[in-house]
Amino acid sequence: MRLSRRITGIIQGGSDGWDVYYRANRLSDEGLDITHLTIGEHDIGTDRSILDAMHEATLAGHTGYSAFNGKIGLRERVAQRVSERTGLPTTPDNVLVVPGGQAGLFATHHAACDEGDTALYIDPYYATYPGTIRSVGARPLAIPARPDRMFQPDPADIAPHAAGASSLLINSPNNPTGVNYSRDTLMGIARLCQDHGLWLISDEVYDTQLWHGQHVSPRTLPGMEAQTLVIGSLSKSHAMTGSRIGWVVGPEEAIEHMGNLATHTTYGVAGFVQEAACFALDRGPDFEAMIAAPFRRRRDLVLRLLEAQNTVRPIPADGAMYVMLDIRATGLSGEDFANRLLDTHHVAVMPGESFGQAAAGHVRVALTVDDERLAQAVGKLVALAQELTA
Repeated sequence: MRLSRRITGIIQGGSDGWDVYYRANRLSDEGLDITHLTIGEHDIGTDRSILDAMHEATLAGHTGYSAFNGKIGLRERVAQRVSERTGLPTTPDNVLVVPGGQAGLFATHHAACDEGDTALYIDPYYATYPGTIRSVGARPLAIPARPDRMFQPDPADIAPHAAGASSLLINSPNNPTGVNYSRDTLMGIARLCQDHGLWLISDEVYDTQLWHGQHVSPRTLPGMEAQTLVIGSLSKSHAMTGSRIGWVVGPEEAIEHMGNLATHTTYGVAGFVQEAACFALDRGPDFEAMIAAPFRRRRDLVLRLLEAQNTVRPIPADGAMYVMLDIRATGLSGEDFANRLLDTHHVAVMPGESFGQAAAGHVRVALTVDDERLAQAVGKLVALAQELTA
């Protein structure tokens, strides 16, 4: 039987960018001691108090159908959090609860794009972005952010592709680069979106992991509230990756229609997970800072380890749980270097090419193991790069 072109074309054949990750897992299964620095998974579990709240909500009967657009109590808490963090008044009618940030990406592109529309996104990008755009029937078009600009997008590079496009997807603090987009960058992007009538989709799941500068949500910029859709999640801020709980914030009309989409796709998020999310948000910013603290410490550790050499150059890591490293001096692609590092030193990192071509010749290091093991792994990475350069 024939499958639809839409579903068979999500990744368009070939690699989905996760080859090194899959191979590292197979080697672990075979008994090798692999240091996994690939995916953004916390090395702590979800806090016991949140799990207890989830368990209590289950026993209390929050196991049936829930409101498809999210429980009012959770939408109120998200609206309050967004209002407090951004200074822009936000109501529950501006909030849709979704099963994680990935579902938010799917919903927002459904809201912004018709079949065959062009949807822009910045390269380097999180690996699911182009496939998500294809899954809603739109045409993904990557706009490179250049290494010589430290991967800050240049609105002048976006402008030639904006005419006729429907949306632009950005992510700051950025995965994979760790770059925090500056206010000037975002102001330029906002003007471009206004000039061309683009929906701006802003993936802000790393907004609590910021080490340098100020996080600016483009929804707060002049004139942008009506054409910005913001994706948030508890995955990174509260170490709740497996709970699959997030939200979209946007204009009331868009949120209402995405609620209709939720009714016909996810049918809502489990009530006991939403109750646990309410409890988690009630823990406040100090709890979020505690979850983020190890990644800031490890980011500083990696940068210190790299100070004594100039073969491997770090991209300024302003935020998120990663450091992007420039290994072009070795003469290898990011993919070849990552495979060599895995084979010779049993350290798994993600090739820059997994996140688009703008990051070719780079590798991404996830700061997701304890400090000592991370330091050893970075030492092995540098040693291999120096060996190849020599």
